[in-house]
Amino acid sequence: MKRVAILASHNGSGFVALYEALQRGEISIEIPLVISNNSNAQVLQNAAAYGIDNFVINSKTADAPDEKIEQLLYEYECNYIFLSGYMKKVGENITKNFQVINSHPALLPNYGGAGMYGRFVHEAVIKNREKQSGVTIHIVNDRYDEGEIILQRKLLLTQNESVESLETKIKELEQITIVEAFKNI
Repeated sequence: MKRVAILASHNGSGFVALYEALQRGEISIEIPLVISNNSNAQVLQNAAAYGIDNFVINSKTADAPDEKIEQLLYEYECNYIFLSGYMKKVGENITKNFQVINSHPALLPNYGGAGMYGRFVHEAVIKNREKQSGVTIHIVNDRYDEGEIILQRKLLLTQNESVESLETKIKELEQITIVEAFKNI
């Protein structure tokens, strides 16, 4: 069985989508561990409510955060890591030793890289008058948003699409796409 650790900085909506799909029997994974760099993250409360062990790991809680994360990944025997809105770059040792998967709110390679996340992506898509956007599930390597693409799903923008409406549509599509990607992994 695939054991998936979740790393998230805020809400971890992708984690919730995976957990709910797991409860419905749609995917066959275990989620034994949730890690956040933010002690106020909603993802920690959700993990606790689901009975999943969770930890805050950042420069205040550990001298070497990436080493502490790696230690927990081995301790919990995780083969996969899913980045559910994790706002820190994952260390090279982690990307070499684990299968790290990320969800990006655009059609990579467009609108990827440092600083391109969340609302910033949608603002750029609208500003450039793109006709479509979407979600990309990809493998994480040592460069932002340049890893192998696992799955992409597209949607068309309406003529008077706003950043807010696009963000809502992408979040809905992302929930479905994350679960679909984990069905196929």
